[in-house]
Amino acid sequence: MPLSEHEQRLFEQIERSLAEDPKFASAVRATDPRFHARRRLLVAGALVVAGLALVVYGAVSKSALLGVAGFVVMLVAAAFGLTSLRRSHGTELRSVGGVASRPTRQRRSSLIDRLEERWRQRPEDRG
Repeated sequence: MPLSEHEQRLFEQIERSLAEDPKFASAVRATDPRFHARRRLLVAGALVVAGLALVVYGAVSKSALLGVAGFVVMLVAAAFGLTSLRRSHGTELRSVGGVASRPTRQRRSSLIDRLEERWRQRPEDRG
């Protein structure tokens, strides 16, 4: 349902006043999950590069232990990065003080359920 003109003006006025408040802006930025996810992704990327360097150094120095350690570091960093990426796409609402509410998770429909739904919604050409 669209907002009336009066509601739209009030909304824009509130938005401007909140944008001008530096304390509020820093509090919202500090609790933004995308900000933290971006930082975790950068850390994961740096660890993947460090693990790759360990693998290469282990191969050059003919030290299997260093190569395996580098591979493990790369694997853990990639898992950490993927987990962070999944969390950043979450739809969790946050307030300035913490978590405001958690949406209820719906059961993911199985392949069969989705196919049945598609079958029910198919166009019927009977002619």
